[in-house]
Amino acid sequence: MPQRARSVSIQLAAHFERLIATGVLRPGERLPPERELAATLSVSRGSLREAMHELEAKNLVQRRTGRGTIVAERTESVTELYSELDGTDVTLDDATELRLIVEPRIASAAALRSAPSNLVQLEDVLARSAQHLDATTSLQLDVEFHLLLAHAAQNPLLVALCTMTSRWTETLRRHSHATPEGRLRSLEGHQAIYQAVLARDADAAAAAMNEHLSAIRDVIARRTS
Repeated sequence: MPQRARSVSIQLAAHFERLIATGVLRPGERLPPERELAATLSVSRGSLREAMHELEAKNLVQRRTGRGTIVAERTESVTELYSELDGTDVTLDDATELRLIVEPRIASAAALRSAPSNLVQLEDVLARSAQHLDATTSLQLDVEFHLLLAHAAQNPLLVALCTMTSRWTETLRRHSHATPEGRLRSLEGHQAIYQAVLARDADAAAAAMNEHLSAIRDVIARRTS
């Protein structure tokens, strides 16, 4: 779990939300009983219960007496959006343009709505991204940063759009992580976005995202020209 947490419950909420966001915990999956889970993680049941309350408030888990805690299924509207987007024939130019429109709005919303546990998740992925990484790992963490940022915006429809644009543009984005310079530019952009989100500055977060996407576009242009 991320170590730079503000409290045990926030650290726990961050840990489980990341597992849900990245698909390690799947919709419908049942978590171990509270007593067992607390013992496994070496935390108090009170801290674990507080973390689960936060996840429930975010509609990420469902807690039912006698059934335990279950990872929430996607809502009907989100499922329909994924289905529609998955069956759409999308060009790379269209996907890139959609990303330029949607991602600054995601950053802006994250600045206004992110919970402390969301900030912990972003701090953690930035710390892992600052290590000397190969191109594949760097790209994976790039995708994870943008996904966790979308979750911080607290809108599942924005998460769906971010997930699909990442999928559509993955081949192109590989170019931006092919060199140490490109990986550094990506990290610097993410750090600037995070600082704006941390400051609760929606305009600065959107501007930082715009600047980040522009810088990455320039890196890709140099690689492919």
